[in-house]
Amino acid sequence: MKLPKIPGGQMRQLMEQAQKMMEEAQRFEEEMDALQVQASAGGGVVKATVNGKGLLISLEIAPEVIDPSDPEMLQDLVVSAVREAQNQAENIRAERMQKLTGGLGGLGDLGLPF
Repeated sequence: MKLPKIPGGQMRQLMEQAQKMMEEAQRFEEEMDALQVQASAGGGVVKATVNGKGLLISLEIAPEVIDPSDPEMLQDLVVSAVREAQNQAENIRAERMQKLTGGLGGLGDLGLPF
């Protein structure tokens, strides 16, 4: 299979577009690192905060919910709060990614870093 030749001016334009896309992808990743999403469970007795990539940043547990005779309840609340925060972060990430890519589908399949 022979690839078409690209004239010098078009090649330069393609390289500039590629550079711009790489810079935008880098900014996007930095924004996702800085973004903080919080969710709670049990009426706010457990609060989980994740970054835009869904990584847990902090976890707050109200002292009154700590019951040594019922650790399962606390475990369930923690899991619920973390999952909700991760889901919210994923939704925000997907929405912003769609804006960044102009709604182009399948970019994740190309192995791009976002």
